[in-house]
Amino acid sequence: MADPRTIETETVILTGDAAYGAADYEVALESLSQWQLAWRRYKKHKLALFGTGVLFMMIFLAVFGPIIVPFDDLDIRPVSQPGGEPPAATDLFGTDNLGRSVLALTINGARLSILIGLATALIAVTIGILVGALAGYFGGKADSILMRIVDLVLSIPFLFIVLVAARVFGSGDIVVLILIFGLLSWPGLARLVRAVFLSLREQEFVLAARAVGVGNLRIAFRHMLPNAIGPIVVSATLIVANAIILEAFVSFLGFGIKSTDISWGNALAKSQGTLINGNWWWPFFPGMAIALTVLSINFIGDGLRDALDPRSRV
Repeated sequence: MADPRTIETETVILTGDAAYGAADYEVALESLSQWQLAWRRYKKHKLALFGTGVLFMMIFLAVFGPIIVPFDDLDIRPVSQPGGEPPAATDLFGTDNLGRSVLALTINGARLSILIGLATALIAVTIGILVGALAGYFGGKADSILMRIVDLVLSIPFLFIVLVAARVFGSGDIVVLILIFGLLSWPGLARLVRAVFLSLREQEFVLAARAVGVGNLRIAFRHMLPNAIGPIVVSATLIVANAIILEAFVSFLGFGIKSTDISWGNALAKSQGTLINGNWWWPFFPGMAIALTVLSINFIGDGLRDALDPRSRV
């Protein structure tokens, strides 16, 4: 008879009824990795799944929308009222004051808005990980210097610097605007990464790696960084959402991208004054697109936070 003890491979022995001479049955359970467990938890988060579906839909519209429903700035049509035509069967989202489709404007605006959000997060996460990891791992003078730089950036009035920098250096250039957003969005993540690394650097696996002569940078970025991925991913989703809102804000104030470029923020900026003529649909639909995208990203962040928490139950 097989030994019915539990072993590390999670093999379970089910013993039949000995009185009837039944055979033993061995059931091997597949051992799940950390990412498989996280995916199992994530699938149980209904709001996160909803947010994932909405975000993928927005990304699909950003990639293929301008091809399927192109927006032509010169496609001007006559309108029956000063503010534009209200939503109807021919124009589901109505038209602007020049007769151009608000539906096409909203779909085409997704590309730049989402691109700005993702690119900003990429820059901010890269800088935040580098600064936070080096400060948390080495400590001492390196930690003091890097954290004073973080404090300096955090002490700067964020919106004021964004508006001034966007006007002086950007002049409506998308790349410059992304750089400005990214270079001002990393301090919070750097502090988070530093805190995680401070708690990890005295763990046994780090001490063992030092004992066998592994280099400091390899320990920090090869061994410790994977254990900090959870908080980093959640923080990155919030940076994406904040960047989309920030782009809409500065574009609405006239400090964002060029007026000839199409984004949700630009659509809101151009719709100023149309409410006087009763055109509520022009600002409403781009604004709803922003709200829906940001809400879905926040839902995804909540789901990832719960899924990547090792204390969560499957």
